[in-house]
Amino acid sequence: MTALSIRAARPDDFDPIISVADDWWGRAVSSALQRLFLDQFHQTSLVAETPTLRPAGFLIGFLSPSDPACAYIHFSGVHPDMRRTGLARELYDRFLTSAVEAGCTKAKAVTSPVNARSIAFHRAIGFTASEPVADYDGPGLDRVVFHKPL
Repeated sequence: MTALSIRAARPDDFDPIISVADDWWGRAVSSALQRLFLDQFHQTSLVAETPTLRPAGFLIGFLSPSDPACAYIHFSGVHPDMRRTGLARELYDRFLTSAVEAGCTKAKAVTSPVNARSIAFHRAIGFTASEPVADYDGPGLDRVVFHKPL
């Protein structure tokens, strides 16, 4: 992996992240990441940067206030040129390690059923994946739900 720095996110990371999200995915996904996630959960989220401080990857996650045993990954991404370098795994490992240290015993995430890359990645790092759950996030918004014991 190239020389990257990984740090806790800050609220001002929202604009750089949202500016690359649709391009990195090759489709419109930026509406799934609202500013509130970096305003309210930046301390548990991570940003990977190049030496020139350009985004290389990020993980937006939090410890559930409703289920203190659960760590939730809301949104994560890696620059297309950085895929298959271990960066996504590193971001997840760091987030899940801090979740365990905080007392979490399980992790959860969701993705769209069309996101085969995300489904394969989550399975490869030990998450179990549900079949698509119809209307999970509202009418027509089916999701695959991931679970992992920590």
